[in-house]
Amino acid sequence: MQIPIFTVDAFTNRPFSGNPAAVCLLENDLDEDLHQKIATEMNLSETAFIRKLKPEDDFTKSSCFGLRWFTPANEVPLCGHATLASAAVLFHVQKNTNSVLTFVTLSGELKARQVKDHIVLDLPLYAAYPQELKEVEELIKAAVGDMIVQDLCYSPDTKKLLVRLSDTYERSVLEELKVSAQHFLSAEKTGKVKGLILTVKGNSSGKGHDFYSRYFAPWYGVLEDPVTGSAHAVLSSYWSEQLGKKEMLAFQCSRRGGELKISVRNDGRVDIAGQTAVVLKGNLIF
Repeated sequence: MQIPIFTVDAFTNRPFSGNPAAVCLLENDLDEDLHQKIATEMNLSETAFIRKLKPEDDFTKSSCFGLRWFTPANEVPLCGHATLASAAVLFHVQKNTNSVLTFVTLSGELKARQVKDHIVLDLPLYAAYPQELKEVEELIKAAVGDMIVQDLCYSPDTKKLLVRLSDTYERSVLEELKVSAQHFLSAEKTGKVKGLILTVKGNSSGKGHDFYSRYFAPWYGVLEDPVTGSAHAVLSSYWSEQLGKKEMLAFQCSRRGGELKISVRNDGRVDIAGQTAVVLKGNLIF
C-alpha cells in the first residue's frame, strides 16, 4: 500500500522553522489502528489525515474533506497547525481550484481560505475563565518556579490552562525560560489540565506583536509544541478582551518560532492566518 505524505512547516514562510506537521492523503479508508501507527512513525507533534467523503471526490476539485489529527500518542480533537498544513497541501501541491476548503472534524466544520500569501483558518473561539491558584499551585510552580503570575485562566472546552506572566517580563524572559514539561504530569493533580499556555503581553505600539506565548502538552506526548493554532483559539479570546482589540499579531516564541495573524469575529469564531513551507514530498509504503 502507498499513501502520499508531505511534511509542511506551518506558521512560517521559511523551511525548518514554524511547526512541522505530516499530512497524508487518503484515497481509500485506512484501518483504524494504522492512523496511530503512522503518526507514531512520523514522530512529529501532529500527523493529519485528509480523507475523501465520497468515492467520487477529488483532491484537486472537491471542496469538502474529512480531517483527523494524531500526535505520536493519541488522536486530538483540534489542531490548528496541521489544518494549515493540510490546506497548504491541497492548495499548493494538489492545486485545488476552490477558494474555500471545508474540513469535517471532531471540532465541527473548519474552513480554510487563501488570502494573498497566507492561508486563513476559521476556528472556534474558546473562552477562558478565572482559575484559583490554589488548585493548580504545584503545576504552576513546576512550570515557572517563583516567577510572578499576573493572571490565571482555564478553558474547559479545550482543557487548557492559561498562565499570564507579569507585564514586567519581556519576550526574552519567556523565550529563555527553561521548562521541564515532563514534570507537569505528576504536578497536575486535578485531572482537568491537558495543555499549559504561558503568555506575556507584547509591545503592540507600531508593528510589534500584541502578545507572546509558549505551549506545553506532555499529556498528549508533546513536551513543547512550536506553534499552536488551538492554543491561539484560547489566547485570542483572552487577549482580545484584555487589550480591547479584534485584530492582533501574535508570536509563539518556541525555539523554532512562528507568527499568527488573528482576527476575532463577532460570531464566536476566530480567523487565524499563517504561511507555510512544504519541505518533504513522498510516499508511505507498507
